[in-house]
Amino acid sequence: MSRFLLLFLLILFTSCDYFEKQKVYSEDLLEEELKTFNWNEVDTYPTFKSCDSITLKSDSKRCFQNTLITHVNQFLEQQNLVVSNDINDTIRLKIVINKQGVLEVVSISLKEQTRQEIPELDSLLRQSLKMVPKIFPAIKRRQQVTTAFELPIIVTIN
Repeated sequence: MSRFLLLFLLILFTSCDYFEKQKVYSEDLLEEELKTFNWNEVDTYPTFKSCDSITLKSDSKRCFQNTLITHVNQFLEQQNLVVSNDINDTIRLKIVINKQGVLEVVSISLKEQTRQEIPELDSLLRQSLKMVPKIFPAIKRRQQVTTAFELPIIVTIN
């Protein structure tokens, strides 16, 4: 019997670690979850009220970009720009939409010839984007987030 008791006590004392609960820290859980995020994708792209009814993510993005491009093109058409040489350029607008829905122009890339023919084009593009309708920011995991886009604007003046 004493051997049995000794064996029982030995097992009991060596297996205490088995019953101990491991403490899980919320910071560790958050860090692990953040590693699994794809930070380059959002659940919902920024949108305008006119694109609100679109449910497919790709269509929503296209609607948002087309609305912005159309707005800029209409603004530029109203300016009656006059040039001495024909212009055919694809301007690249890099923009950021913050989590409050505020649009900011990061950079504008255009050909040097276009810049010489229309020196005020940079300020006209910025002005046109100040007058866009209200933007609803992108959503990631039910949180509003900041997003960046590059929009191609085709300018053709003959």
